[in-house]
This record gives sequence, C-alpha cells and structure tokens, in this order.
Amino acid sequence: MKIQDVKTYLLRTELTGEQIFAYSQAWYKTRTVMLVEVISDEGISGFGEAYGPAAGNRAIVEELYKPLLLGRDPLDTQVLWEELYNAFRDYGRKGMPVAALSAVDIALWDLKGKALGLPIYKLLGGPFRKEVQAYATGLYRRQVPDQAKALAEEAQGYVAEGFRAMKVKVGFGIEEDVRNVKAVREAIGPERRLMVDANHAYDAREAIRLGRLIEPFDIYWFEEPVVPEDLDGYLQVKQALKIPIAGGEAEYTRYGFRELLSKRAVDIVQPDLCACGGFSEAMKIWTLASTWGVTYYPHVWGSAVGLYASLHLAAALPPNPLALFPTELLFELDRTPNPFRERLATTPLVRKGDMIEIPQGPGLGLALNRDLLKASAVS
Repeated sequence: MKIQDVKTYLLRTELTGEQIFAYSQAWYKTRTVMLVEVISDEGISGFGEAYGPAAGNRAIVEELYKPLLLGRDPLDTQVLWEELYNAFRDYGRKGMPVAALSAVDIALWDLKGKALGLPIYKLLGGPFRKEVQAYATGLYRRQVPDQAKALAEEAQGYVAEGFRAMKVKVGFGIEEDVRNVKAVREAIGPERRLMVDANHAYDAREAIRLGRLIEPFDIYWFEEPVVPEDLDGYLQVKQALKIPIAGGEAEYTRYGFRELLSKRAVDIVQPDLCACGGFSEAMKIWTLASTWGVTYYPHVWGSAVGLYASLHLAAALPPNPLALFPTELLFELDRTPNPFRERLATTPLVRKGDMIEIPQGPGLGLALNRDLLKASAVS
C-alpha cells in the first residue's frame, strides 16, 4: 500500500450574537479548522486535524509534507514521523510545523486502523477504559452586562446536564476573576470540581495573587497561569500555591515536554493531540509524564476529528499509578458553539451525563459528513 494523495480542508464558519465568546487573549468570532486526508492507492483514507492557525497549517502540509509523503507506505507511522520532523527540525521544532505534523500523524493512524480493521486504541496497546468522565470547558467571557451572573447561569446548566466538573476562564483582571469564580462556585455547590484557566494572561506575581484569593473556592487546578516560555514562573507559582498547577497545551513534542516535566513545573500536564505531534508523540509524552509522576489529562479543542482522536488516546492512557481504585482520567469537552464538532460526525458520540463512550469501529471510528465538509471549505 502506498500514499497516493494528501488533501487538506480549511473549514470556516462565522459566529454571531450570543455565540461570540472570548478568552483572555482574544474574541472568537469565527470557528476554523484544518483537516488532512491521507489517501492510499487501495482507496483507504484517514483524517487528522491540526491545532492552531488553519491557513498556516494548511500551507505547511501542502508545500512541505505532502511531497515527502507521496509514494510512501502509510503504515510506517513512526518512520514517517521521524523523517518529517527531522526534515524541518532546524526551524520547525515548535508551533505550526509540529501542529501540521500532528494532523498528518493522526490521519496515518486513522488510515492504519481502517486498513487493519482495528480502532486506534487497540493499535496503541488496548483500552484501559471504555468510557471517560468529561468536564465541561465553557464559562468564557460573553458580550453581556453582568459576567458573573451569566457564568453562574451557564454553570447551573452544566450541572443540570450531569457534569461533575467544569472549567471557568480567568485572565480578565484579578478582581473580576475572583468575582466570577466565586459566582460559579456558589452556583454549582461544594461537591463539584471547579478548575480555572488563565491562558497565560498573568506574570508569576499576579498569578500568585489571584491563586491565593481563589484558593478558598476549592480549585481543582489552575491552568496556564503564566506564559509557556516561563518555566521558572511556573515553578514560582507552583511553590506559592496550594492549588495544583496545569499546563502544556502550548508545548510541542517530547523534547519540549521533557523540560516541563523534568523540572516538575506542573502537577498536571495537558498535551493537545492535534498540536504536540499526534499519536506517535503523545504516547512518548505519557511515558515521560509517568516517569516523573505527573498526571496526564489531554487538552481537547476543535472539530469532531480532534475529539474522536483524543478519545482514542484517552482510552489507551494507563492510570498513573495503577491501583485497585485508580484516580481516573478527566477528559476535556468543549461546550462553546462549533458546528464542526457537533455536525461533522454523521453519528454523534454516546454521552450520558458526563460519561462519554469511546468510539468503536476501525481507525477513529468516525464517518465524516462530506456535505458539511464541502459546504464549509475555504478554497
């Protein structure tokens, strides 16, 4: 079997009115996604997704990676990953080159699973779980007069859906952050887990001040308190607070995570499968995390492709450590408006409350809505 073609799809849709939301760095007025389809000469194809700027990722796949993939054996996932990474490592060890490589790698694993008639979690070593507990990622800033009230009402909605954990965005000023976190905690009660995510809006001094003010609200983790380059800042925050510190969505490959983990800069590491290097690299990052005794909870964002892929990864990640009653993985489920997450899969995921069943079927176990793919594609 040989790779006959590599196609890319840049999808875009506009958000309007109440759909528009913001995190600490920007407003979201559109949803975009870049998908890669690797097609074999036997008519089998696999899909992958890249995290980050869609147009840039697309150009990298089409101009740099596609010429090196054509004619190759798509089952050689490790060989192809190493060759593609090495070809551009002088100027592509982080960011979009690795995100684009992630999409290619996920597509190759999807194709491999289909060719062998096995779900990806089987190819990764088998499932440790058949379902995962999701936490709701929502609670962003909206265009409303009273943020705290709106967040409390949204949080109560997640409780009604059955979520036992959720994450609120911070990074909008210390005083407002404290007011919003307090409102959400009061809305959901003391028994549910509440996480906060600053998306690196603060320096270490401000992050520590915020952390100390919200510690009484029983925060399960404080995500990306400082910029990803500032590992010493991560350590400073981690040493000053009782709240566990999380990060890693903006880190890439085992080489980047080696520094984050060996310094024990985080309590919880959060690689994004569509950014960190795909399946081939994510499992290596888990090995590093387990070596250093750091909890691994995947960061998940984007379309149905990234969601399904992340569920296969979550199924295959061993508890760290194994025990009769191990601490179970928490899986991120984005709740913001995104038709590419909700409508791109022809058959929706099975979710009961906050428990999601792992997709079955070969590869990703995902059949794509080709009509939506065509209608939303940007030429």
